[in-house]
Amino acid sequence: MRAIIVRDGRLLLVNAYPGDRSDLWCAPGGGVEPGQSLPDNLRREVREECGLTIEVGPLALVNEFHDPESGFHQVDLFFRCAITAGRIDPAWTDPDNVVHSRHFFAPAELGSIRLKPDSLTRVAFGNGGVPHYDPLEVLVP
Repeated sequence: MRAIIVRDGRLLLVNAYPGDRSDLWCAPGGGVEPGQSLPDNLRREVREECGLTIEVGPLALVNEFHDPESGFHQVDLFFRCAITAGRIDPAWTDPDNVVHSRHFFAPAELGSIRLKPDSLTRVAFGNGGVPHYDPLEVLVP
């Protein structure tokens, strides 16, 4: 699951490719721990990746992505979230050393970076109504 965090008209994205292996950005989040609710898992992931405390809001996007060659298939649930404590600190270290960059992007900046899923910008800055379903987006490196 992933967090859609918009603050002051800017979307928080992370780069989770250690060593600048890729220029691909995505919303913060990750996997689930058994026995924890989705909101609890998302709060933990955002805290680990960004050093932020969040309030988890409604579901905004269901995105499926896959690799047709390997058969890999994953479903991500994106929730609208709000920061309740903390700030982006350049010195913050992800304990798993996966996320190495965090940045709030203005809508005008999003066209000049690679980000996934393709629908994220539209959903993040949309009206927040019914959750969007984004089926079978091809996985990219």
